[in-house]
Amino acid sequence: MPLISHFKTPCPEHINSQILQMVVDNLTDISMVAIPPSNLLYNLYQYAIGYEVHLYLEALNGEKGIAVELIVATDVDDPHKVLGFLLYLPVQDDPEACGVAYMAVQAEYRRQGVARRMLREMVGRYPHAELTCAVAKVPYFEAMGFQVVGVRATQVLMNTRDHSTGGLMALLDVASIYSSLEVRQIHTYLLQKHGKRAMTDAEKQRDRHLDQLTRKANECVRERLGDDAVPAFGPKLRLV
Repeated sequence: MPLISHFKTPCPEHINSQILQMVVDNLTDISMVAIPPSNLLYNLYQYAIGYEVHLYLEALNGEKGIAVELIVATDVDDPHKVLGFLLYLPVQDDPEACGVAYMAVQAEYRRQGVARRMLREMVGRYPHAELTCAVAKVPYFEAMGFQVVGVRATQVLMNTRDHSTGGLMALLDVASIYSSLEVRQIHTYLLQKHGKRAMTDAEKQRDRHLDQLTRKANECVRERLGDDAVPAFGPKLRLV
């Protein structure tokens, strides 16, 4: 069984570095874009999601004005080895509620109860928990006690209760990452390497992929809640 640690303050750098490596290695699984490695934009999104999680890890120091908590699963025999992590945001005005931002488990340790242990730890602290997931993962989270409550963009919105909290969730405003100098430099490099036509095709492939994911998420929710129950729910969001 993994060793579970809970952080409300910055964690050691060796943990941060392993978490960030896990994020970029599992981009397709944990990003709402779910872009595959075959898409030429993959490296751009790797940088963006890695930097976003880096900002949330920094926010554990309390200086960014948002509440962030982290659960880390490590190897019992090697406590320095991170097996998985769960980054979540407590909801303001509702001490029982939180929302999952990112979760990942190292590929070789999946289906061994690591994610289950981390989720149980979180729900033990915040029983009114919410997350979004790909359609394929809905049955897994249903088995964990979550239920479908709606759609958020390309993913299915799930909650431990049949409704979202009425509280306020503070998020980092990370939209500027995609217009940052670093992302522009990556895009320029990819453009020079592959050419304009190939990059345009990659963008079209991404857009078709997002449309397909959105359609599948809506179909999944309709199957469970009926035709009139697909609108997106969720806590009110405040960007910081």
